[in-house]
Amino acid sequence: MRRSLGLLSALAMTGCLLTGFSGVSLAQSGFTLWSGVKGDNQLNYRFDFGGQANAWDRLRLRVPNKKLQTAVAQLVISYPEYYKGSFDPKKIEVKVKGKSVPLQEVKWDKDSHAISIFPQEAIPAGSNVEIILSNMRMPSFGGMYYFNVAIQSPGDVPISRYIGTAIVNIGS
Repeated sequence: MRRSLGLLSALAMTGCLLTGFSGVSLAQSGFTLWSGVKGDNQLNYRFDFGGQANAWDRLRLRVPNKKLQTAVAQLVISYPEYYKGSFDPKKIEVKVKGKSVPLQEVKWDKDSHAISIFPQEAIPAGSNVEIILSNMRMPSFGGMYYFNVAIQSPGDVPISRYIGTAIVNIGS
């Protein structure tokens, strides 16, 4: 009886430890078990201030170098219609290999639920890219939001190419 009680308490303690670590370490990495988006298409993200509902925050979307097979003349971030937060186009930044890239223009089309980012010079193929959305107002209610990232290459017919999706959890 004493041995089974010790085993049971050890299992309970292990479960508590694993649950505690996964909640802390995975909350900011953008890790999702079930989403409908293939693992290869999921992009990492991070909130600088915790991603709480009805608050101001900074979102960092990361596009790995293997996703950029061609140079990038335009980045487009689309988000769902039910996302009721806001963005500050003047506070959007793009970093390539850790260095800020000068932007020609940033357009936020509220009706189309999209943000278009135009760098002054094309981003080279095979670069690690980080898109930083500062002064982002979170929606009043938390939830899961799919932020899709697409690109347009220089000289392309104006058709965006899907790069991946960041499955953003707010208020969790």
